[in-house]
Amino acid sequence: DLKKFSRSEEGILRLLPVVKASRAALLSGCGVTEEGCASLVSALKSNPSHLRELDLSNNDLKDSGVKLLSAGLGNPHCKLETLRLSGCLVTEEGCASLVSALKSNPSHLRELDLSYNHPGDSGVRLLSAGVEDPHCRLEKL
Repeated sequence: DLKKFSRSEEGILRLLPVVKASRAALLSGCGVTEEGCASLVSALKSNPSHLRELDLSNNDLKDSGVKLLSAGLGNPHCKLETLRLSGCLVTEEGCASLVSALKSNPSHLRELDLSYNHPGDSGVRLLSAGVEDPHCRLEKL
């Protein structure tokens, strides 16, 4: 649980080696933004990737940060099973990026929390269709 250690992008960057070696990174409410997401993607893409759970809830990731994370999710080395993005200002655009990652062959994601976001009707439709894809292994949305 890294929430007590960092409240800044710089702190997240310093903790990156720890995140890469961990099975879970709980960074809820740590002030992570798009820049921090770009750094976290390296943990998702690392070989071998140990990270199985990533909680970024209550950070201002917005769609741009989610798009970066989605690129990491689609990487063959990514073994992430749980991603929590509750209250991260995600809209339809971010949902589209996530659906693309969920459809990718290597996606191991089983649980995705998008509560307290603003996907709109079209974002919900995209997510619903994405869950139906045979490559999507999501069990809990």
